[in-house]
Amino acid sequence: MGKFVWRCALVILIAFTVGVSGGESAQALLSQHHDSPGVLRYHSQLSIKDDQGYAWQVVLFKQNYNHPVQDLRLRVVGFPGVAEISHPQPLEIEAVSGKLLSASDAYGLNAPAANVGEYDLTDILPQLPTTDALKLYVPIQNGKPLLLKIPQSVVTEWQWLVTEID
Repeated sequence: MGKFVWRCALVILIAFTVGVSGGESAQALLSQHHDSPGVLRYHSQLSIKDDQGYAWQVVLFKQNYNHPVQDLRLRVVGFPGVAEISHPQPLEIEAVSGKLLSASDAYGLNAPAANVGEYDLTDILPQLPTTDALKLYVPIQNGKPLLLKIPQSVVTEWQWLVTEID
């Protein structure tokens, strides 16, 4: 438990440093929850606005805890009626360097709602630099992809969540 507290303090320190230095205004929230009695799970949750000012929830979490290789999923949720995510189109992820990666749609044609997308980042996240912000291009029905800008501090938290917390 002491290790977790120390790591949370580190994430808070990074977030505070970015905020004081005039960096990105969006902050992720590293959370734990009980998946079953005695089993804690962690996820990173971020509320971020698109270019139109609509808020979106972006959640990174691990799936398939009982398997040796845990899937990493990124769920994107908007308000109903604002935009319909185009399934089964992939999520495009762009680093500051211009590197472009594609994450497959985890729902395919079986999304629970039109405003919900979930993407497999298992093979993608290890390829992303930890020192760059990211741009997520969410495929939208009848229009150009929705742009969500993920700050560097959140990307660092994602990398940390993946490598340090099991």
